[in-house]
Amino acid sequence: MRNRRNGATSEELEAIAIESKRTIEIDEFVPRKEIDELYLNNPYYIVPDGEVGEQAFAVIREAIRGEGMVAIGKVVFTSREHIIALEARGKGLLGITLRFPYEIRNEKDYFDDIPDTKVPNDMLELAKHIVKTKAGDFDPDKFEDQYEDALKELLKKKQSGQKIEPPRDREPSKVVNLMDALRRSVETERGGGERRKPARSTGHHREPKKAARSTARSKRAG
Repeated sequence: MRNRRNGATSEELEAIAIESKRTIEIDEFVPRKEIDELYLNNPYYIVPDGEVGEQAFAVIREAIRGEGMVAIGKVVFTSREHIIALEARGKGLLGITLRFPYEIRNEKDYFDDIPDTKVPNDMLELAKHIVKTKAGDFDPDKFEDQYEDALKELLKKKQSGQKIEPPRDREPSKVVNLMDALRRSVETERGGGERRKPARSTGHHREPKKAARSTARSKRAG
């Protein structure tokens, strides 16, 4: 059978498959902050493989923790060699496989067509206000997988013999003026606040201005 991705046959791929040694070969140590997030791939929990390697494991863990570094090494699984970054995490290590440079797309291919837009000061101030009022702490327990919930609900209906209705046609999303949306959000956050006193008449009525439009065992951690 020929692999659709690279055109090689299963036999040819098997010929270049690398046998897993269940060890991680460390090549160098680098500052964690130097690793661009684009290169981060899959996380794994790394634990020592038996009592023999426990001391060496602990020494490496505490050394990189103390220096604020990560170990860069190679590991083989799924018949392929991977680059992996090891960082201290609690009593163990967190290993994150890294993408190769050819797997990273150039941001210029996507961002160069974005026009340089001048941001109005009033809109920016409103946006900053929204950011401040909705600021919080990162809490993944708040995340909701709506697809997973819908799938569970569908399975319950099937098990109870209920008829599964196809989804109705969804209405197209309306285009919302960002400035108006920000203003409404600010008004909601203020909860109405104090009402402004009506301005005294000066004899000339002015219309308000309109808003602008504008060596280890690994287990997947994730």
